[in-house]
Amino acid sequence: MTMTAVTEDLKTEKAVTAKPSGKTLWLLAPGVLWMLFFLVLPLAMMLYVSFWTQTTFKIEPTLTLKSWITFFTSETYLSALWTTIRIWLIVLVATVLVGYPAALFVGLFVKNKTLQTVLLVLCVIPFWTSFLIRVLAWRPMLGKEGAINMILMKVGIITHPIEVLLFSELSVIIGMTQIYCVFMVGPIAFMLGRIDPSIIEAAKDLGAGFWRIFRTIILPLSMPGVVVGAIFVSVMVLGEFATSAALSGRKVNLLGNIIVTQVGSLKWAFAAVAGVVLTILMGAVVAALLRVVDLRKEL
Repeated sequence: MTMTAVTEDLKTEKAVTAKPSGKTLWLLAPGVLWMLFFLVLPLAMMLYVSFWTQTTFKIEPTLTLKSWITFFTSETYLSALWTTIRIWLIVLVATVLVGYPAALFVGLFVKNKTLQTVLLVLCVIPFWTSFLIRVLAWRPMLGKEGAINMILMKVGIITHPIEVLLFSELSVIIGMTQIYCVFMVGPIAFMLGRIDPSIIEAAKDLGAGFWRIFRTIILPLSMPGVVVGAIFVSVMVLGEFATSAALSGRKVNLLGNIIVTQVGSLKWAFAAVAGVVLTILMGAVVAALLRVVDLRKEL
């Protein structure tokens, strides 16, 4: 290596490790202040309120662990916590199973970029309507006399309506999977679209079949998209309350439903405890997913 090359490398290293200038800090200031006032401060306030003393009709700023003890000793709250985790895992797996093949088709098998864009726009079209309308639209589909039961009975697959399709945990899972599946399709299709076709062609020339190409090339290269989609789906499903309330007839209680109920009853301390637990759960899930793939390197 020449002296000139060594000198250039040293300059580059110094430029990378140099401290940010005053102008750079001023550019960071708006984002830092926004995060401080609208993320860090509300979270700190929620944590603080969770230790307040909650009585039947009022709340006092006297610090106590009573609300935390009540949460972790109450069967209702713990049941809501486990139900939230269970439904999140099922919906996450369901969105991957439904969304990955669709993303694989759009991102890899469709060569025309215009057609790819059209197909992705078709996936997003349901978001042009209200979230509540999309949730409630499942009621006439899943009901005892709904479209699905009517079709199955006319085809002869069943003789009696399937009652478990609506006002159950299954209906909540179906609704959430349909609503949030697009957040899995988009990132995966984007990563699949970045795969160099020549790599797949070279693997085919060497005699590799589809499943071997998928296992050794396509799946590893698409994992960043899977992780990004999983983060999107996880954050939204863990914070859900409207879908479960609308499709389960309030039979399925998630942590989000507990928070809404407690806030409506003016029990701020109990709601804050559930909010802190939900925030910690979300943070742990996102941190675990980020350990699967180094997104800064891959993206």
